[in-house]
Amino acid sequence: MGDAGKVLLIAGLVLAVIGAVFVVGSRFGLGHAPGDISVTGGNVSFFFPVVTCIVVSIVLTIVINVILRLRQ
Repeated sequence: MGDAGKVLLIAGLVLAVIGAVFVVGSRFGLGHAPGDISVTGGNVSFFFPVVTCIVVSIVLTIVINVILRLRQ
């Protein structure tokens, strides 16, 4: 039961950090990069941050690879 608690605690901390990054990142333009799709028509709006997703994916891939290489 102790291992499950540790996993949940770590997962919660990771989610909190990701949330903080999004809150702080929105102030610096994260989510509004050139190439993000935004369509507005009438009462409907659609926003899909394509470029932001790609940038976040690349950064996370680099960070995870660095962490895994340091652990070896």
